[in-house]
Parts: sequence; C-alpha cells; structure tokens
Amino acid sequence: MQVHDIVFTGGRVVDPASGTDEVRGIAITDGKVSAWGHDAIEARQTIDVTGQVICPGFIDLHSHGQEIAEQRLQALDGVTTALELEAGVIPVAKAYARAGAEGRPINYGYATSWAHARMIELSGADPDGDIRTLLHHVGSPSWQGEPTASQRAHILELLENDLAAGALGIGVVVGYAPKSDPAEYLQVADLAARAGVPTYTHARPLISADPSSPVDGAVEIARAAAETGAHMHYCHVNSTSGMHVDHALSVVAQVQAAGSRVTTEAYPYGSGSTAVGAAFLDPDKLHLMNLTPRSLTFVPTGERIADRKQLEHLRATDPGGLVLVEFLDENDTVQREFLERAMTFDRAAIASDAMPLTWPGRTAADALQWPLPEKALGHPRGAGTYARAIRTLYRERQLLSLSEIIARCSLIPAQILEESVPSMATKGRISPGSDADILVFDPERITDNATYIDGTRPSTGISRVLVGGVPVVEGGAVVQDALPGRPVRRS
Repeated sequence: MQVHDIVFTGGRVVDPASGTDEVRGIAITDGKVSAWGHDAIEARQTIDVTGQVICPGFIDLHSHGQEIAEQRLQALDGVTTALELEAGVIPVAKAYARAGAEGRPINYGYATSWAHARMIELSGADPDGDIRTLLHHVGSPSWQGEPTASQRAHILELLENDLAAGALGIGVVVGYAPKSDPAEYLQVADLAARAGVPTYTHARPLISADPSSPVDGAVEIARAAAETGAHMHYCHVNSTSGMHVDHALSVVAQVQAAGSRVTTEAYPYGSGSTAVGAAFLDPDKLHLMNLTPRSLTFVPTGERIADRKQLEHLRATDPGGLVLVEFLDENDTVQREFLERAMTFDRAAIASDAMPLTWPGRTAADALQWPLPEKALGHPRGAGTYARAIRTLYRERQLLSLSEIIARCSLIPAQILEESVPSMATKGRISPGSDADILVFDPERITDNATYIDGTRPSTGISRVLVGGVPVVEGGAVVQDALPGRPVRRS
C-alpha cells in the first residue's frame, strides 16, 4: 500500500470538473493529488477537516498585485495562482526572472503588454517587465498617439518576441488609449490567433456610454474574435460596462453562439481602481459614466477628490497614483443586479483585478514584511474578491450553487488558459493527478472583511491553502517562510 505525504479526512470534496461533491478522503504526495476515496488512506500526516470544504485553489486571471505582500493577501482569500494578463508586462523574461529569484507564495505568470510595448516605442519607457512602469506612464498622452507604420510594426515585433519567450497571451488595455486605431487592435488579435494564444482586453467605452468612441468596446472584441479567429477574453466586464452591462453581455452571447471564442470575467465590487491619469477619468469624460470628481478616492491619502481642480492637479503631478472609482452603487438593488448579471453570465470567471498595495516609504526591502503595515492601502478586491463572491452569490443570494461558484473561481479560469498553456489542465481540479493547489474553508463562515476604508483586511473562514502541496496558509494565518509558487508559462 502506498504511503502518501498528507491525507485530509472528513472534508466535503468539491471538484466541479468531475462533478464530485461528497465527503471523502484526499491524499497528497510530491505536490500532486495522489488518491481520493472513502476507504482509509495511509499517510505520514493525517489532517481532520470535518465540516469543511476541500476544493481546487482559486486561479486569478487578473491580478496586478504581483509582489509577495499582495500575493500573501490573495492566498488568505483562497488564491493559489495569480496571473498578470490584462495589462501584462514586457519583457516577460525579466518578470519571470525577478519573481523566481525572490520567490512567491503562490503561482505566477504574465501576458505580454501591448500598452507597455507602445510606451517603449512612443514614450521611451523602460522595458523592465514591471507593471509599475506601465502605471507610471498610463496617463501620458504620448503613448496613446498614432504610431507610424514602422513604429506599429516594431510594437507587434516586441509582442511576438515576448510570445516566443513564454508569455501567456497579449494584454491589451485599449480602454486606456481609447482613440487608438481599431485596425491596430485587429492586428494584435491576428497576431494572437497566429500564435494560438488569447488576448485579454480592457475594452474601450461602449457607444451608448461615450458616442465619441471610434468603435463600441464590446463590438470591437466580438468583431476581432469573428474576423481573426482569436480567443478574445473580455476583462472585468462589470466595470467597463457599468449600467450598460446587458448590452455588453448580449454582444458576447451572440458572437459565442456564432462559434467565436470570447470569454468573460467579473469581480464582486461596485467600485474599481486604476491610475488617476487614465484617459477615461478625464474630467470632461466623467459625466459619461455618471461620475463626478467626488466619485474618486485617491488611494495614497484615502481621501475623496474634492473637485475638478484637484483632479486636474493629480492627473498632472501623479498620473500613476491609484484611485478608487465608484462605477456602481452596491446598495442600490438595480445597480447591484447589473453586477450580479456580469458575475453569473454563462461561464464567466471570477477575477479580482487586484492592485499593487501602497504604504508610506515602501521599498524593495519591505518585500517580506508581514503583517502589513497599518498604513497599507489598497482596493478591497485584492483581499476579498473570492470570499465575497462565495458569500454573496452562494450563501446570501443563492444565485449559484457551491460547486458553480467554485468552478468560476478555479476550473473555468484554468479552462480559459489550458488550450494554449497545457500545464493548466492539471489546475482548477482536485482529482488524482491534479496539482496539489488546494483550499480548505468553512462554507458558512467564509467572509470578506476588507472595505473601501480598510482595503487590506484579510478574509476569514479559510483554514488552509496549499500550493504544490506546500502549506502557505495554516489555521487561517500566513506561513511566512513558505514561498513555493512556481511560474505558469507557455513552453
């Protein structure tokens, strides 16, 4: 009889891929799920998790919080793989090398970045593979301009080289350069189709929200999928569509029915977060989203922006500074239902859009600091997206079964990637042979605690998180010396 490393007993095993939802033992050996069943399983360590759920660890397709501190906070929310796909980085080789040298508590990976490639070509940005460089330049008009034919060719060449280096796809934040030529977007989609990878798009505005947009953001994604054959992933459809989300979802449903590959994601918050210099936060554009300057909170100070004058000053002096943006009122029934429709749309993934944390004087030397400083600031979605999704959609609103919400947090994200990244076929599952990226939680207690005022308060009700069979959360607390995260990369 095989002696396994660890066996969990008494837990309710939920594995959406196989349809399993019952009490059974589950064993781990050498970083893999090595056995499960009702019979006794011999192991060197036995852990009783009676009354708790055991399920695949959550896979976040959209996390800008790629440092150790941010990933620890996500681990406490059940995340075992956090990927930077929407914005991406360039070159990915530098990002993978840096994360590998420093270590990470959870698995990590990167798409290449259309915006950063443009910034390199048009603004002279540093090709450093760091999302913070993109955030610093995002408010600059120079990278949003129209490249010459030779410059556009070089931008595409940078992306193609990064795909050859293992990038997981192409991040295209076209919503931050909303006047860019739609033909260029189609060229990027065509490159992705030829390389066999997805694009991950922050869409332009919808025409119904901003009639000056050169193309409707949802229609552009659908058209690119239909015309190029690319797999187009529509990022945070909730925040880019707002109260027009039904139009966006209708466009996606139509193109899906026609056979094109378009996938979606959403997060369970009415407020988003981005750099204050973002094009769509131009004071002259705010009214198109039913916003005013006071709809924005400047993260470094924690204070609402008082008026147009202050917003213009911040955009000029600190364009990369993070803000919270109140797109939808979660306390308004109608607006909350817009959000819920985005999250429960057919096969939509849950994805956090976690942002980098800030605190006074933060330096690279603070990488291992834990607990976080009291003055650490961030959007609550970086700490509570997954617990909040389970709490609201399953426990309180009963819009999804437990297996369905777990699938949207684990299996569906894995399936979005696995066609182009075969290693993802062993993630998002918990059956024998799967990677031992595992979550143990109490379905009646799992709760998000982070708020817009205190955005780094960890979720509770999650007792254990394992990455590759190594505990990174035990007893609901971070295991501080555990950095078992491994790269997710195309071979």
